[in-house]
Amino acid sequence: MAENAGEEFSVVVLASDLGVDARSLLSPAERQAAADDDENVVWHDCHAHLIADEDFSDLEVLRAFRLEGFDKAGNRILRIVGKYFPALIISGERLKRYVFHKFFTELQEGPFCILYTHSTVQSEENNPGMSIMRWIYEELPSGYKERLQIVYFLHPGLRSRLVLATFGRFFLSGRLYWKIKYVSRLQYLWDDIKKGEVEIPEFVHKHDDLLEHRPLTDYGIEPDPFHLTEVPAMEYSLGRYENKWSSRTYM
Repeated sequence: MAENAGEEFSVVVLASDLGVDARSLLSPAERQAAADDDENVVWHDCHAHLIADEDFSDLEVLRAFRLEGFDKAGNRILRIVGKYFPALIISGERLKRYVFHKFFTELQEGPFCILYTHSTVQSEENNPGMSIMRWIYEELPSGYKERLQIVYFLHPGLRSRLVLATFGRFFLSGRLYWKIKYVSRLQYLWDDIKKGEVEIPEFVHKHDDLLEHRPLTDYGIEPDPFHLTEVPAMEYSLGRYENKWSSRTYM
């Protein structure tokens, strides 16, 4: 103890909230060793909202969100089928985690687009709500927002158009609002996406045929609710029975 009493030493105290890089206090040899260790570390981009090893198999089987081919501009297609999504039983929080899981595992790089099919969607059963969709979009990292090039909105209908035109600028980010492209028919979708690049469900084809033959349905008007136009025409000839009908005298 007496021999060490004359040796000089120093103590450096750092506040935990100053954010000082402790490597500046290392010797050159120690810094090099730390740098070599950093090169061997594999970093994974994990978002705070994700739960490690969360099981999304119940949502995957619905096929509501599915990665498909590419549009003609070279953007990867994320197909969303609104009719497949059970909004009544899936919370907005879990939907957000599932969307982030899809993005972080299957859309790690490159530009992409969204094809949303609104065919036969029931607002009460299939629509999670505009506020939830905005919340999910705003929570995405900025890199994903920039990589999203366009949103193809297939079979929007009059109500969706009016809602987005009236409230879209308030509830959706400006950058997202101007990326929406309305597509009223499948034949117009093929102008931007080559046939075969994306799987279109059969009920979407049937709905498209219905709109083609009854264009007023696009505007929420059902011109023939009882489908009378589908009944075969029937012609009656009354003249051939005139001689067989006897006139009656009523008192």
